[in-house]
Amino acid sequence: MIAQIPDAVLAAFIAFCRIGGCFMVMPGFSSARLPMRIRLLMVVAIVVAMMVLLWDQIAPHLTHEPAGLARLIATETVTGGFIGLVARMYMLALSFIGTAIAMSIGLGGIAGAAIEDAEPQAALGTLISMFAVVLLFALDLHHQVIRALVASYTFLPVDAPIYPAALLDRFVGGLGDAFLVALRLGSPFIAYALVVNLMVGLLNKLTPQIPIYFVSLPFVIGGGLLLFYFAVPVFFSIFGQSFSDFVVAR
Repeated sequence: MIAQIPDAVLAAFIAFCRIGGCFMVMPGFSSARLPMRIRLLMVVAIVVAMMVLLWDQIAPHLTHEPAGLARLIATETVTGGFIGLVARMYMLALSFIGTAIAMSIGLGGIAGAAIEDAEPQAALGTLISMFAVVLLFALDLHHQVIRALVASYTFLPVDAPIYPAALLDRFVGGLGDAFLVALRLGSPFIAYALVVNLMVGLLNKLTPQIPIYFVSLPFVIGGGLLLFYFAVPVFFSIFGQSFSDFVVAR
């Protein structure tokens, strides 16, 4: 029993590398607003809870040789980071389209504190990102990522070689799918911006002596916020369903 303790600790550490690498970039858990100590304790708790499921996949590949152990640590961290990045890119796409929406309705100049990143973001984009993170936990979508972590030990077993071409192919495909969904979410606001700016440009040509841009800006912002008000239920419904399908498929 005592002789198995070092193997158990080593197996837990190898699991920690993959799970910690995923949570390091996973949306919600990797937020700059979440203290690092909380993240560390949360990953440790998840590792302890999942070791019952992962022991059979990890134990046969354990090694006490420094070179083999260093290779295991590197491959497991890269594998976990890739799984987290697949989910993270979806939130990055949503953050991107949130900034684009804010610019489309004239609110791009109002900066706010970002939820996921440390850099400032448009206030409306921050609101969209905050709603998305809340929805992520309210609908238990983070459980999908944890299930993907458990399933990853089947198609990406411990000590398996990493093929950069295959990972890059999955990354590019996931990035395309994420930004396609983001474009679907932002398309009504982009169409609104095109129509409104075309109308404002025509009015400015008809009455060049009146500063049409400054006169029309409150109406442009008001119309954009009204459109956002009616689009919110469908917007986040599509986001939640697409994120769930996206993580399961990847």
